[in-house]
Amino acid sequence: METVNWEKIEVAKKAALEVLMHNSHGPYNDLPRTAGWGYPEPYTRDLMFSVLGIAVSNNKKLLASIRRVLKTLAQNQTKHGHIPSLVHDNGNRGASDTTPLFLLGVGIYRKVTGNPDFLQEAVKKAMIWMEYQCPLDLYLVAQQPTSDWRDEQWVLGYGLYVNTIVYSYLRLLGQNERADMMFTEIRNFTNSGTSEPDPLREGFMLKQKPYFAFWSYKIYSSDRFDLLGNSIAVLSGLVSVSEAEKMILWVEDECEVMKKRGELAVNLPPNFFPFIKPEDSDWRLRYEIYNKPGEYHNGGIWPFICGFYVAALVAAKKYKLAEKKLIELTQMMKISKDKSLEFGFNEWFKAQDGKAMGNDWQTWSAALYIYAAKCVEKRSTPFFDEMRT
Repeated sequence: METVNWEKIEVAKKAALEVLMHNSHGPYNDLPRTAGWGYPEPYTRDLMFSVLGIAVSNNKKLLASIRRVLKTLAQNQTKHGHIPSLVHDNGNRGASDTTPLFLLGVGIYRKVTGNPDFLQEAVKKAMIWMEYQCPLDLYLVAQQPTSDWRDEQWVLGYGLYVNTIVYSYLRLLGQNERADMMFTEIRNFTNSGTSEPDPLREGFMLKQKPYFAFWSYKIYSSDRFDLLGNSIAVLSGLVSVSEAEKMILWVEDECEVMKKRGELAVNLPPNFFPFIKPEDSDWRLRYEIYNKPGEYHNGGIWPFICGFYVAALVAAKKYKLAEKKLIELTQMMKISKDKSLEFGFNEWFKAQDGKAMGNDWQTWSAALYIYAAKCVEKRSTPFFDEMRT
């Protein structure tokens, strides 16, 4: 990478750290806030994702803030082991990804601090809760629509993203026997289009696509592309390097096609594509207001997910492409709603024109930028490298 670009990246990393420091204290029990001005609440999933960037930053104050978050989550855990959606509010429940993200966050914190028993009782309860989320009493976990980070998009039954998080925390916490069984289930083919579906062989593999299904349940599935779920699949070793290369080639080719159609204005992939359109069978009337094609969860560009994609490129040994995408992400992080900001670290961008649409100084945007930059710099993926071996 050219020196001048590294200089720009170092400036952006410093700005991202300033965002995280600014957001580390909020109005709710002095817990971190989710964004600099909007979202003063401590949202569990956002803060758990931010653990990755904080962990590689080696910033003691930020690590202390994450310790406080994790301990508060453990205190607000339900008697059955579920982790709430807001760190400080044990009555705010129902998310399918907060409990697995808590387990992932604890696993990373343990690695960084060298404390293998941190929050052991809460971890045990959370893992039991997750085992009960499998309708077949096997390994894949199911969810209700709009219960993961996509609160405006339907995921039916077994969602790829949540299951990749589960697989990752199992590896991170040393639950390798269960992880091995889950590896096999995830890599089963979907039952979609099968004349005699096997209810005990649910899976995410698609016969005609080089990536995992968005979701799968019984004879139904979606072959739309989930960038977050598939990036974590690459990072955690659910696909081989050669399979990852085919997936990445497909992503880059599809992005070029979208550019030619006027559906994509930047050199970073949308979080989800092809976009769901009004004429499609999986369109919901509510999408017309909250989830239009190329926006929000229906194809918006989310920097925190692009950070995962950059990391996945490193995992796939696509180092030059990872550098290129990190530079693109650096430029995007300068775009903001508040024009007085040098760096916006905005929440999400509209695919068709690259316009900032969310809140500036979003915690997970800043944190995953730091993590992505570290991956490119070291040509390694902290906390995921060992999963792939």
